[in-house]
Amino acid sequence: MAEDKKLRVTQTGSPIRREASQRATLVGLGLNKIGRTRELEDTPSIRGMIRKVRHMVRVEELG
Repeated sequence: MAEDKKLRVTQTGSPIRREASQRATLVGLGLNKIGRTRELEDTPSIRGMIRKVRHMVRVEELG
C-alpha cells in the first residue's frame, strides 16, 4: 500500500440497530449519514475500520 494511495468510502447502510462500536467506527471514518463520502489515506488502520463496517460502506480505490 503506497503512501499516496487513497480510498473513496461512501456510506450505503444505516447504523440503526447496529452495535455501538460499528456506529463509532463510521464516525471515526467521517461518515454518519447515508450517501456521505470521504476520501481517506490507504493505511492498514483505515482498512481495518472499513472491514469492520464493510456491510454499510462502498469502497473505491483511487490512484
